[in-house]
Amino acid sequence: MNAERSWLESIKDCVVRLRKKEFTLDDMYEFEPELSNTYPNNNFVRDNIRQQLQVLRDGGYLEFTEPGTYRVRDSTE
Repeated sequence: MNAERSWLESIKDCVVRLRKKEFTLDDMYEFEPELSNTYPNNNFVRDNIRQQLQVLRDGGYLEFTEPGTYRVRDSTE
């Protein structure tokens, strides 16, 4: 598995673990220490969080509702 896929899976897992339909970027930043431990050679954890949220948005899993706020899309949308 390549590193990009691992990041995507990690971020999606964090979104699921929030157990919220809507969440903020600050909610996701709460996972920064954990992700820093998972990816110790990465010095840009917050950048990667934002990047992978964009990938999840582009893939239809999330939508941006306003700056810094996200919503998990229903699978029927």
